[in-house]
Amino acid sequence: MTKNTMGTKLPRKLEQKMQIVGEQIRLARLRRNLSMAQVAERATCSPLTVGRIEKGAPTVAVGIYLRVLYVLHLDDDILLLAKEDAMGKVLQDLSLKKRERASKKE
Repeated sequence: MTKNTMGTKLPRKLEQKMQIVGEQIRLARLRRNLSMAQVAERATCSPLTVGRIEKGAPTVAVGIYLRVLYVLHLDDDILLLAKEDAMGKVLQDLSLKKRERASKKE
C-alpha cells in the first residue's frame, strides 16, 4: 500500500506564506535571545520540531505552533487569523433578503 502524501503538499502560495511565518517565529526567538533548545524545552517538543517550524514545515501540528508562540509570548496573535473576513461579510450581505414594506392600509 502506497502512502498518500497529498495531505502534506501545499500550493506554492501557501508554502511561501508558511515560510514567512516560520521566519517571523525564528526572528522572534532570536530577538528574545533564546536557543532552539530552550524554546523546544519550554514548548515540550524537540529542537528538530522547532527547526521545522522555523522553516515553515506544513506537517507540524498547529498545537505545537501554538505552544511555540506561547513560549515567545505571541500566542494572542493566533486570534488575528480570519478576524477580518471581508469576503465572508460580502457574501453574507449578498445573501440577505431585502425586506419589503407592507402596503399601506386605506
